[in-house]
Amino acid sequence: MDTAVVYLTLTFALGYGATLLRLPPLVGFLAAGFVLRALGVGTLPYLQLLSDLGVTMLMFTIGLRLDPRTLLRKVAWGTSLPHMLFSTLIGAGFLGLLAVIGAPMLQDTAAGSLFLLGFALSFSSTVFAAKVLEERSDDGSLYGRTALAILVLQDIVAVGFLAAREGWQPGPRILALALLWPLTLLLRRIWNRLGRDELQVLFGIAVALGPGAWLFDWAGLTGDLGALVVGLLLASSKRAGDLSAALFSIKEVLLVGFFLTIGVTSELTVPSVLMGLVLLLLLPVQALLYIVLQRLFGLRNRTAVLSGFILGTYSEFGLIVTSFATGHGLVGADWLPALSVAVAGSFILASVANRRGTRLIEWLTDALPSRAATRIIPEDRPVALGDVRAIVLGMGRIGASAYGHLTHEYGLSVVGVENNLDRAADLQRRGMHVIVADATDAEFWRRLHPSHTVAIVVLAMPEHGSNLFALHQVEASGFRGTVAVVAHNDDDVREIRALGVEAVFHLYDGAGDSLADRAAVQAGVRPVDGTA
Repeated sequence: MDTAVVYLTLTFALGYGATLLRLPPLVGFLAAGFVLRALGVGTLPYLQLLSDLGVTMLMFTIGLRLDPRTLLRKVAWGTSLPHMLFSTLIGAGFLGLLAVIGAPMLQDTAAGSLFLLGFALSFSSTVFAAKVLEERSDDGSLYGRTALAILVLQDIVAVGFLAAREGWQPGPRILALALLWPLTLLLRRIWNRLGRDELQVLFGIAVALGPGAWLFDWAGLTGDLGALVVGLLLASSKRAGDLSAALFSIKEVLLVGFFLTIGVTSELTVPSVLMGLVLLLLLPVQALLYIVLQRLFGLRNRTAVLSGFILGTYSEFGLIVTSFATGHGLVGADWLPALSVAVAGSFILASVANRRGTRLIEWLTDALPSRAATRIIPEDRPVALGDVRAIVLGMGRIGASAYGHLTHEYGLSVVGVENNLDRAADLQRRGMHVIVADATDAEFWRRLHPSHTVAIVVLAMPEHGSNLFALHQVEASGFRGTVAVVAHNDDDVREIRALGVEAVFHLYDGAGDSLADRAAVQAGVRPVDGTA
């Protein structure tokens, strides 16, 4: 119990200290792990379990938020796989150069071992990227979705490596994975009967650890991959976002164990610390390679730069590969703590760069050669509204109804903005002018070409926070027309009106009148003449 108190106190203190320095708390958690190790505090027996559970829940929530089709895009696999190849070669070459110079840890290291270490350095951290994107609320942005897709593909390669290193061969148990699809259909039916209380949270944990992690472990694969796959199979549910949000705090607390484990399990020596710091010199090359490849496959400059900054880290999978290399005597024992220092250092540098590197991001964006819009993927091209009179953000039932009313009753030219690809395609087939974009993505507003003909903006997205974000963006653009916002409760109405918006529609206003009218018509009751 005393050890647990020391862990909690020191972890909180250093995490809080990091926030005072305007750094993410994870920087403090990493530091706490190394400090606990240096102080000789005993290891918590369940720390590794907490770490494993945190990563498993993270992979599950990534799957819930990730459209599987994103993995099939050229910018995802065209960046992920070549980057791993080039990064492995660059890393091996860099280490070979250090060996020539006379680095003690690389004396008499075989060429194959150099390539294995280069392979370990080619991974970027899924945990870090997902955490930073969540903190920014950018996990739904194009650069965020692209970065996560790249990382998921890297994780799949890592799973293949782990299977190969153990000499794994497919056995009859793997056939049980074919049951996942019908099983998730059953799980959806159960899920739809649950409320949004603690039962939904328990459902998410049980699904991630049961048919996700446990089933894949039982079949001889890694549990983290299983949690990701089950999350992907459930991602198309309308409640996926709610479940991901409900699991957020639990996952964040568990991930503290992951960051602590990096430092607590690393027995540092002077050579390993120095080598870990030297390896940080490769990070700018790794990030730049991501940027170049993503531009090559159709992302515009700023999107590629933002994604490259998120991906510019070393990964927990690098530690696994290095553990394999040290366990088989391919490299010295000092390499595992060296990689631990490199991973921790990359998290710190990337945290600073992503939190305070706005000027550097802008400089790199402007320094890269500009390209014609036709060479950029449609989802990332500048958005030209044209001569429209009204914009509807969020084309669900309310937004589509507002679109139709403005078009047919008032004769206005209207454009709708919808981030759901299937819904947007369906509305386009019905003849509506709808563009696919995410109005909660700050990059969407950067790509938006202003139109002086717009007089009305309707904010009809399902989440209050999304409408508030869009409202701030509209105000920042200097728009002087009418803004109408959908609100879900009285508190939302008051908050929006406090921002100076008068056209606020409470979602349930008039619902009783409409319900009574429909019931009367169905019953054949005629309205009473008000003059009688």
